[in-house]
Amino acid sequence: MTDAYIKHRYEPILPEKDEWPVVKLSKERKAFVLAVAQASKNALLQLTGNNPDLLKEELETTLYREKMRIKQNPWVVDPEDDYAFWNGVKSRLVQLTAENASLSRADKMARCTSILEEITMRYAEEIASNFKHTHYKLTRRIVTFGFARLLNAARVKGIRSLFSNQFTLQDKIQIIGETDQLRQLARKGTIVMVPTHFSNLDSILIGWIISVLGLPPFIYGAGLNLFNIQIFAYFMNALGAYKVDRRKKNLPYIETLKSYSSMAMQQGVHSLFFPGGTRSRSGEIESKLKLGLLGTAIEAQRVNYERGKTDVSGKIFIVPVTINYHFVLEAPSLIKEHLSRTGQERYYEEADEFSTSYKISKFLVKFFTKGSDISVSVGRAMDVLGNYVTAEGKSLDRTGREIETSDYFMANGKVNRDEQREEEYTYHLGRRIVEEFHINNRVFSSHIVAFTAFQMIRKANKKMDLYSVLRLPEEDISLDYGAFKEAVGLVLAQIKTLKAAGKIHMAPHLNRELDAIIAHGLDNVGMYHAKRPLIRDAAGQIVTEDLSLLYFYHNRLQGYELHRLF
Repeated sequence: MTDAYIKHRYEPILPEKDEWPVVKLSKERKAFVLAVAQASKNALLQLTGNNPDLLKEELETTLYREKMRIKQNPWVVDPEDDYAFWNGVKSRLVQLTAENASLSRADKMARCTSILEEITMRYAEEIASNFKHTHYKLTRRIVTFGFARLLNAARVKGIRSLFSNQFTLQDKIQIIGETDQLRQLARKGTIVMVPTHFSNLDSILIGWIISVLGLPPFIYGAGLNLFNIQIFAYFMNALGAYKVDRRKKNLPYIETLKSYSSMAMQQGVHSLFFPGGTRSRSGEIESKLKLGLLGTAIEAQRVNYERGKTDVSGKIFIVPVTINYHFVLEAPSLIKEHLSRTGQERYYEEADEFSTSYKISKFLVKFFTKGSDISVSVGRAMDVLGNYVTAEGKSLDRTGREIETSDYFMANGKVNRDEQREEEYTYHLGRRIVEEFHINNRVFSSHIVAFTAFQMIRKANKKMDLYSVLRLPEEDISLDYGAFKEAVGLVLAQIKTLKAAGKIHMAPHLNRELDAIIAHGLDNVGMYHAKRPLIRDAAGQIVTEDLSLLYFYHNRLQGYELHRLF
C-alpha cells in the first residue's frame, strides 16, 4: 500500500441495479426471512440436543431476559407489541409447565418448537434490512451533495460556496490502499469488509466509501439504537443496514443474527461488519475481536464448498479496513466508560452524543468545516483462513505458494462440518485481521503528539499507576517544548523504521519539518472538544486541558512497542 493519495473516479462495477446481489435479496425478502428463521430454529434444536426440557429451559431464559429488557432498558425503536408478544410467550410456557406431567415427550417437543418458531421468526423480521434501490440512490446523492456543500462552505468564501465544486469529499476523506484489488474481487466472489470502529459516523462513512469505489451496496449490521433517530434510521435503511440489538444476549437471537449473516453471504451478498463489535472505548485499534459474526464467514465458505461452489464465484474474501481520524466526537464519554470498566469503578451508563438529529447535524457542520482530514486504508484481501489472495482470487500461503482453500474443509476426501475446526479457523482469522488493522494504520501528526506527551507524563510520574496519573491536576502538568520536540523526533524515527518494515503507514504530512509536524498535530488533536487534550500555552510549553482525552488519543499508537522509547 502506498501512503500517497491520488483522487480517482471509480466507475460502477455493476452499473445495472438488477445485477446487485442486495437487490436480488430484497426482492426475495419474505422467503429469505423465513429461511433465516428456520435455520436458526434448527440450530437451536441441535444445540439443545432435541431435548424438550433443555429447549424449554432456554425459552424460559429468553423470556426472562426479554421481560427485563422491556422493563429496564426500553428504546423508542422497539415494536409497539413487544410487551404483548412476550406476555403471550409467558402464557404458553406457564400452560406447558402446568400440563407437563400429562404430555408425552413428542408433544412437549412440538409445543416448545412452535414457541421457538414464533420467536425466531420475530427476530428474523426485526433483523432483516429494508433495502430499497430508490432510497439508496437518493441517500447517496444527499450524503455526497450535503457533505460537499459543507466542505466548500468552509474553504470557499461567500455565496459561491453553495455552488462550488472546488473541493469534494475525496479531498476530505482520502481513500488509500488496495482499492483496485477490492473492485476486481467484488466482481468474482463475495466481499466481507471488516473495518475498525471508533465513531457512530463510521457506518455512514463506510457506506459512502463503498459507493465512491463503484461497488454495489453491502449489507451491514448497525446498532438498533441508531434507528432511534429518524435521520440515522433513514440512512441506515437506505444503505442496506440490518439491525443488531446488543441488549439481546439470548441464544435464539444470537443464532438468528448469525444465520442472517451466513445465509446472505451464501447468496453472494457483500457484507460489512465491525469485528470489534462496538466502538473502541479506549481509542486503541481493536486487539480483541467478537468472533460470532466472523464465524459466519467461515460457515458460509464451508456451505458454499459443500454445495460444489469451489471456483472463485463461491469464495469469500475478507477485506480489513482501518479508519484514521484526528479526532472522535464521542471520545470524552468513550474513555470515561473505558476507565470506569477497567478501573473497577461504579458502572458508567453510556452517554449518546447522537441522541437527536439536531446534535448530529451540528456535529456534521463542525466536522466538515474544520480543516481536519480522514483517511480510510483498504487492506489486502484475505481468504477466510487469513491467507492473502491475488486479484484473481487465488489464495497464497506465507511463502507465496498457491493453495486450495477447500482442502482445509475436508475430511476423508469430502467437505464436512467440524465445529471445533471452524472455531479454530475463526480464532486465527480474528488474529490476522488485528495484524492487518495495525499494518494498515496510517499515522497522523495528532497520533504522534498525543502519544509522546502522555508517555512523557507517565515517565515523569513512573511510581504512579495509570489511574493515579490520570487524576493528576492538569494545571500542574507542563512539558518543556525542547524536550517534547526531541521525544517526538524519536517516535517519528521509529515510525519510519516500522514503515520501512511494512508494519505501519504514514500520512504525507509527516514528511514536513519537525516543528511543522508538531504544530499540525496540536492543531488537529481533539480539535472539536471543549477541553483540548494538548495545546501550546503562551509561554510556549506543552500542556493539557484533559488528561483522560490525551490518554484516549495516545492509545491510537498502542501495539507497536513505542513505549520502549521512553
